[in-house]
Amino acid sequence: MKFRRVIIAALLSSMSVAGFAQNFGSIEEMARTPVITLRISETLRTPPDQASLSISTESKAPTAAAALAANKAKTERLIAAIRAAGILEKDIQTQGVNINPDYRYDQVNGRGTQRLIGYAASNSVRIKTRQIDRLSNLLDALAAAGADRIYGPNFEIAEPAPLRLEARKRAMVRGAAEASEYAANAGFARVRLLSVEEGVSERSSDIIVTGSRVGSPSAPPPPMPERGGDAIQLGQLETGVMLTLQYRMER
Repeated sequence: MKFRRVIIAALLSSMSVAGFAQNFGSIEEMARTPVITLRISETLRTPPDQASLSISTESKAPTAAAALAANKAKTERLIAAIRAAGILEKDIQTQGVNINPDYRYDQVNGRGTQRLIGYAASNSVRIKTRQIDRLSNLLDALAAAGADRIYGPNFEIAEPAPLRLEARKRAMVRGAAEASEYAANAGFARVRLLSVEEGVSERSSDIIVTGSRVGSPSAPPPPMPERGGDAIQLGQLETGVMLTLQYRMER
């Protein structure tokens, strides 16, 4: 039994030495050519060039059929006004048509009771406009055409790809410069790019807020509205990228 224990101990000792030598070799290899991992964020700001709104109508009547018919006529007038405002057919989309019971709540002998008095039909439409310098006029036209509720505007950038392309270029340049600085500080002559990984935002909006450097896009932004005293302020949206870059230092 003692002999067997000595053999097992010797085997374990040899395995530990081999494992240590292997780890030592990898550490030595890493020391000869260290790897730098950088997370670089670049963001560009630009005024929005399109906006979306959700508009709804509501009609009430004693019967469901009458409520739907009244709402259909009301919605058709609204859509006609939307088209007259220059909104393209592809930018007009019905979001939902609803019909619900309409109750009246009364107090009888100190107790609340409900009584069915008819039905309420509603229709919701989402539109998109690229004439954001005329948003106030559009809102006035929608209200005059019978819109009961207006949600928005939600500002957007129609083509964010060129902005992301520019942000990506700037991030790559920054990454190479920062990696080269690290290498020089550590006594290495240069760096070699190993991998690039771009983060994906789960947000549907183009507003990306990070602790990044913020620059201006290469292309000039669209002109701001010329109307004075307008209650609608466009502001700016941010579009950017987050890159994870790996470099190897070389002598």
